Amino acid sequence: MAETAKRVAVGTLVFLGIVALALALWKLKLVIALIFLGVIIAAAMRPGIEGLQRRGVPRAIGLMVHYLVLFALVGIFLWLVVPRAIDQVQSALQVDTKAQIHREATHSTGIKHEILTAVDKRLRNLPKASELVHPAVEATKKAFEALLGVFFTFAVAAYWIFERGRAVDFVASTVARPKRKRLRDTWDLIDLKLGAFVRGQLLLVVLVGTILSLAFWAIGLPYFILVGAFAGLVEIVPVIGPIAAGALAVGVGFTESWQTALAAGLCVLGVRLLEDYLIVPRVLGEAVGLSPLLVLVSVTAIGILFGGFAVILAVPIAAVLVTIVDVVVRDKDPAEEDIPTVLFPAKEAES
Repeated sequence: MAETAKRVAVGTLVFLGIVALALALWKLKLVIALIFLGVIIAAAMRPGIEGLQRRGVPRAIGLMVHYLVLFALVGIFLWLVVPRAIDQVQSALQVDTKAQIHREATHSTGIKHEILTAVDKRLRNLPKASELVHPAVEATKKAFEALLGVFFTFAVAAYWIFERGRAVDFVASTVARPKRKRLRDTWDLIDLKLGAFVRGQLLLVVLVGTILSLAFWAIGLPYFILVGAFAGLVEIVPVIGPIAAGALAVGVGFTESWQTALAAGLCVLGVRLLEDYLIVPRVLGEAVGLSPLLVLVSVTAIGILFGGFAVILAVPIAAVLVTIVDVVVRDKDPAEEDIPTVLFPAKEAES
């Protein structure tokens, strides 16, 4: 009886400990997501940093070079796009523009009437300046929290560049010696997949945003920079992003004419086809090795479980799980898997 009671007590404590750990991890899901995002960013930079190291550049300097290039690109984007985007937003909120939208909403019919009526209603219900004080404070707080999250993520990425080797050694030391090489090869393959995916996604964001902005400008779509930039940014959201970009472009086009809406939809469709059949195979290739159905299921499941922010991590999480299943269940040799390369040749992507 005493032995049974002891086993029941130990089992209960273990169960409670697992539940407590699960609840703690759930409460810390945002921190865990940011850490995972930092690891992904580090994976994207690692081949470049190691390539510079082979040429005699210390890793710390290589990391600074990558961050400086990234911040310079962001600065150039803000300098080129943001002022023009602000002008377009201000023109959309001007009194004469609102009056024009109201007149067109009153005299239009069909889908154009529905869209313009909805826009007119929202423009007329904009809050007064006195009513924006509390929302402005909340927005400032959220912006500060987002800024802290960005700094935290990049700090994690920087530390992971230097501590990754120790982490791999520690995890490898916990398994049997014959399995250590397989574990290291699996880890390296996951790292390479994540890095290639991130670099490819960044290229897609720039290419899609630029091409669509120019296309929207050519067809005379109102606020073409805003819509094009939005279409580029939502490329990081699988499945849902391109659909939202197309819907926005068509909706804005209907405020001008049905011909503009049709042209905007065709532009989005054309770029999407170009992306699927030319850009993605050449840029991303088989970087993560996921089928479209699996991507859709992953995005839906991650969005339901962890919220909208985690959707951008759906494909990397699925790629990690699929790689582990291939190695553990399907008994694939990670050392023989094709090394995904985006922006870096295969010989420099190898660890």
